[in-house]
Amino acid sequence: MDETNLLRQRLYNQRISGSGFDTAAEVVAWQGAVQAQDYLGALWGIGLRTQQATEALIEQAIADRTIIRTWPMRGTLHFVPAQDARWMLALLTPRVVAGGTRRYAELGLNDATFARSREVFTAALAGGEQLTRAEMGDALETAGISTAGQRLYHILGRLAQEGVLCFGVRRGRQQTFVLLDEWLPPTRQLTREEGLAELARRYFNSHGPATDRDFAWWIGTPLGDARLGIELAGQDLEALEVAGQTYWFSAAMAAAADEPLSAWLLPAYDEYTVGYTDRSALLDPPGQAYVDAGHSILLPTVVIGGKLVGTWRRTVRKRAITVELNLFAPLSADEHRLVQAAADRYTAFFGLPAEVKTR
Repeated sequence: MDETNLLRQRLYNQRISGSGFDTAAEVVAWQGAVQAQDYLGALWGIGLRTQQATEALIEQAIADRTIIRTWPMRGTLHFVPAQDARWMLALLTPRVVAGGTRRYAELGLNDATFARSREVFTAALAGGEQLTRAEMGDALETAGISTAGQRLYHILGRLAQEGVLCFGVRRGRQQTFVLLDEWLPPTRQLTREEGLAELARRYFNSHGPATDRDFAWWIGTPLGDARLGIELAGQDLEALEVAGQTYWFSAAMAAAADEPLSAWLLPAYDEYTVGYTDRSALLDPPGQAYVDAGHSILLPTVVIGGKLVGTWRRTVRKRAITVELNLFAPLSADEHRLVQAAADRYTAFFGLPAEVKTR
């Protein structure tokens, strides 16, 4: 498998190319998790993998409690399947919490602070209440717990990682928090070994072909844990060697079709870019020069044929969304038409036409 076929297969397995899923819940379950610190970007990341999706339909999945947003891995916000949230948190967050000990101490946070905060939030959110971040902070301050500096962020994150809180439905433009055990019905728990195996299956189903180091990066565990997950997945996974590197993928993987050249506007932190520790295959020389100059490819990116050809940003106006391109190298007329079509798909997700400009 050469680089071109590797990227074609990843696009297909990630459901960026080919046919998408019918629902947001199917997308998130297939992906295992979708990075989501950029909320609107994550909605589009799910939407572009869903047939005929809109922003409202993805947010309805949140309201329907089939997907939830929390901090399950790497201390980073993700959307995860609702039925998997508890076992994922139990498996993946202890290492993150342990790694935060020094920062907690710097902020004057200790076990007593977290325990008292848990009591405050449990009382404030009981009965199905949904409170904004500011309201959560007010509840702590009223109880005599300072939210100065980054204390509120770390308290919220820690209690979400402990399975006390998760995000609810947006109130206007404000995110809200809820009690996880009120928001979700009882769900299954997996042992450590079962969880690692399940994550290996999901990761390589959706992100493969990929390496064991890519998987370890994605779940935020030592390499040994990632390799154990691969081993426990057993015959569900297969491997191939490319230039001396072992790449894993689903044993049931269907070969990607040789489709016409296409373009996509991917959001910041899309799984196609952030889901691997080695991203060199995504870059042609102009893109590599962009990275070498100190720029990030975890911004919203323009993809043509699997390669990153630029970044983009949007400006929302009353009657249209302006998509401004920052291209690594000039595009052909045909490539410009592909990017225009990609921009049209993106802005249709939000119910507006596209205006494309190049910096």
